[in-house]
Amino acid sequence: MIIPVNMKDSKYDIVLERGTLKKANQYIGDHNKALIVTDSGVPEIYAQTVANAVGNASIFVFEQGEASKNFDVYKSICQKLLHKNFTRKDCVIAVGGGVCGDMAGFAAATYMRGIAFYNIPTTVLSQVDSSIGGKTAIDLDSIKNIIGAFYQPKAVIIDPDVLDTLPKRQISNGLAESIKMGITSDESLFELFESDDYMDNIEAIIEKSLLVKRSVVQKDEKESGLRKVLNFGHTIGHAIESSAGLNKLYHGECVALGILPMCGENIRERVKAALSKAGLVTSYDYDKNSVYEALTHDKKTDGTKVTLVKSNKIGSFYFEEVETESLKRYLL
Repeated sequence: MIIPVNMKDSKYDIVLERGTLKKANQYIGDHNKALIVTDSGVPEIYAQTVANAVGNASIFVFEQGEASKNFDVYKSICQKLLHKNFTRKDCVIAVGGGVCGDMAGFAAATYMRGIAFYNIPTTVLSQVDSSIGGKTAIDLDSIKNIIGAFYQPKAVIIDPDVLDTLPKRQISNGLAESIKMGITSDESLFELFESDDYMDNIEAIIEKSLLVKRSVVQKDEKESGLRKVLNFGHTIGHAIESSAGLNKLYHGECVALGILPMCGENIRERVKAALSKAGLVTSYDYDKNSVYEALTHDKKTDGTKVTLVKSNKIGSFYFEEVETESLKRYLL
């Protein structure tokens, strides 16, 4: 399946097909060299399979985890590009989850002011969400994604077969983003999580999630308006993630905790049941003062105000601008 994405200044395809990892070269342009960026948590065979497919490729591996999304690793990737004499005729390929996509994408966006970037996501989280839309970033002083750029890939290649090697917790981690999109934008997507076994519908979940995100990012590439809907659950979720320490809770688990306070009472129990069924936490003993401190540094905060995304009905949302001080009452 090919899902075209048409941005204002660029166009690219999302390829969703089982077995496509082995034929990645069919969707990657004509480049002299490729640097494949992956991490220690991704099975080595995935990066090697892509390298074999595209030819003349080097592989850069960094330590798994959000803690690696920093200037030192970013510098090492850029140095690899420099020492391998990469030019604008070459490309960077991310093979891994959202951290790989962020690191590889940001390096591609900034090396020589931009070289070709391809994203091959290997986690549910990156397949349904972070691999499209053009956001690339690194963390600074435990604040997530505070340094970054909007930089669109040349193609996104999604092979659902790679999910077979994922631990259950990592699958749940990614499904939080799909549940988020179902709550705000597609009731039929949300209902897939209420079925007997949502994993039987994983390809449909990926497809529907991609269609929701594509629709949003095509209309609002740089988060000036509608794209803020994708922040549903993230305002508090990112703050929990930062304050709890970057290795304690996964991103999707923090988003799940951030989603519940943004749901109206009439749908909250239904949402809570869906999150629990997907293996996500719905409560956590975090330091509220620390979370609030992280909230005040969030890039979505405009001075003393922040725009929240809320939902009172599955499949719909609304924006509400509130004083940052009032966020304390939303902390669980």
